[in-house]
Amino acid sequence: MTVPQLSFDRVTEPSRIDKRLLGLTWSHFLNDGAANYLPGILPAVLVSLHEPVKMAGILMAALMIGQALQPLMGWIADRLGGRSMLVIGLLFSSIGGALLGVASYTSVFIGLLLLIGVGNAMFHPQSLALVRLMVRDRQGLSTSLFLIGGELGRGIWPTIASLIVVHFGLPSLWLFAVPAILTTPFLLLWAPKLPARKGRGQSIQWTKHLYPMSLLVGFAGFRAFVTLGMVTFIPIMWHFHGGTLVSGATIITTLVSVGVIGNLGGGHLTDRLGRRPILLLSVVGTTILIPLVAVAHGPWIWVAAAFLGMALFLSASTNILIGQDIFPENRSMGSGIALGLGNGVGAMLVFVTGFWSSEQDITALFGVLTVASVLSGVFALLFPKALVQKHSSAVH
Repeated sequence: MTVPQLSFDRVTEPSRIDKRLLGLTWSHFLNDGAANYLPGILPAVLVSLHEPVKMAGILMAALMIGQALQPLMGWIADRLGGRSMLVIGLLFSSIGGALLGVASYTSVFIGLLLLIGVGNAMFHPQSLALVRLMVRDRQGLSTSLFLIGGELGRGIWPTIASLIVVHFGLPSLWLFAVPAILTTPFLLLWAPKLPARKGRGQSIQWTKHLYPMSLLVGFAGFRAFVTLGMVTFIPIMWHFHGGTLVSGATIITTLVSVGVIGNLGGGHLTDRLGRRPILLLSVVGTTILIPLVAVAHGPWIWVAAAFLGMALFLSASTNILIGQDIFPENRSMGSGIALGLGNGVGAMLVFVTGFWSSEQDITALFGVLTVASVLSGVFALLFPKALVQKHSSAVH
């Protein structure tokens, strides 16, 4: 399939590509930061809302379930073109995140979490499709660079949020909306525009794609379950062990931020070695390290979390590229399935698992996450060879 060109010629110049990729990465940092800081303040939120530990899984599921809309948003983005969904998604995520601090009722809080999830679902497919179009070569590395912005946001903002809450209180979380509001005019000026797909375009061959899509949803869903489960229950476990809110948040920051190394390395190795070895290396590393995080004490928990983050995110860009290659007719939808639908499945699993959580048996949840990591490896082994071989950007 011939990939459509962007709506202006100068995007093919290297300097222009670098600037726009950097700008999209910054926007990804803001979006994912505002949309994912909740784990860093989750113990304080439960106290503020007078909710038990079991509510943690429900709140995280409400935050992430909206991302299951990403395939639909990818389809809409493909038809509309432009960059409007990227901008609106960033604003929804940031404003919703800023208002969490003033939500006094659980129902209102959950409503804001759903708004954030919809914003996330709008932002990612269009932005990922733009990255793919801007860079024709070394797509694994370029996708990793973009994803790093989101991972840094997800990693750094929980600690920043915990510091704000400890020193200024929950209502001061409105500060998180300021960077996105200031960035929006610049996005409207320099962000590339996707060409709108006119007419019906090439129809999606659902029958042909059903098997690889099912494998992708299975792999991405279990990986998302592991990631969401770790960032949800690590701060709560730390709180039960007598740790402070800020120190618990820094464990999440360590896990996700150091995961940038895994993401970048995974993208680079994918371009050289192919996809399946990276998927399996990520699975093996994660399976070994989850129990170590659960039993680690003192400074060792930060060390274990750092290595776990690298293992978890080693396969991040590979996952996106597989989704885009499964759906060459609509790469935005492919990105949405790989990232959004996978996160939606993971969110539902966290929701169910959360009902088992209590102060007495929360450590046992990490055993469930270890099993989930092993199951993701089964799906990685079942991917068709054409999808996971080296340089498989046009398997269809």
